Amino acid sequence: MIIDRFRLDGKTAIVTGASTGLGQGMAIALAEAGADIVGVDYVEMPGTREKIKEIGREFLEVKANLMNIEPIGEIIKKAVETFGKIDILVNNAGIIRRQDAIDFTETDWDDVLDINLKTVFFFSQSVAKEFIKQGTGGKIINIASMLSFQGGVRVPSYTASKSGVMGITRLMANEWAKYNINANAIAPGYMATNNTAPLRADEDRSASILDRIPAGRWGLPDDLMGPVVFLASSASDYVNGYTVAVDGGWLSR
Repeated sequence: MIIDRFRLDGKTAIVTGASTGLGQGMAIALAEAGADIVGVDYVEMPGTREKIKEIGREFLEVKANLMNIEPIGEIIKKAVETFGKIDILVNNAGIIRRQDAIDFTETDWDDVLDINLKTVFFFSQSVAKEFIKQGTGGKIINIASMLSFQGGVRVPSYTASKSGVMGITRLMANEWAKYNINANAIAPGYMATNNTAPLRADEDRSASILDRIPAGRWGLPDDLMGPVVFLASSASDYVNGYTVAVDGGWLSR
């Protein structure tokens, strides 16, 4: 039955930025499909833990600051010690800094590139090595953005990082498909999250954004649940190096 290919029973998924918003929603979706979850964030995650426990899956909470790559090895070690293996990585953790490009600072450039791109690559590299060691293959799902396709305004480092995410996702697919590793990305559209709070608070900016979205609404964490389960499951075994836009039709306009 095709529906069985979407099941994740017996799988272990690492989800970064799992405390709230899109990360929490994707962690819950993977758990509902049958996976046990390793949630990673720089804050505690009681809400995510409770929701996943209610589903009946296991949740390992790892508190770590992914502004640098130092915690990656320990996160993987804890995941393997707890669950025996890793099957799925969702690179969701990220930040955004807003300022006119003419005034943008080096600190705001480096901070965003470090977590949004450098950590994504080296976390993927470390998990790919674990997949190869296990001999099982695996799924890597990176979180891109509308700004993987467009330039945006007042977010130069975010635009650079998310354009880079789409590029390195393709590279991972090119190099790691031979190990039965699928690397894909999801590009959320304009979502009702902490990152977009300033935009939603600006009535004129919010109205202009909604006017361009054919669906006529901001996206929600629930809107990523289907795509992340698909890309994490065997239903997507022949999908590799692709960035799926989940945008309410924004890019079609």
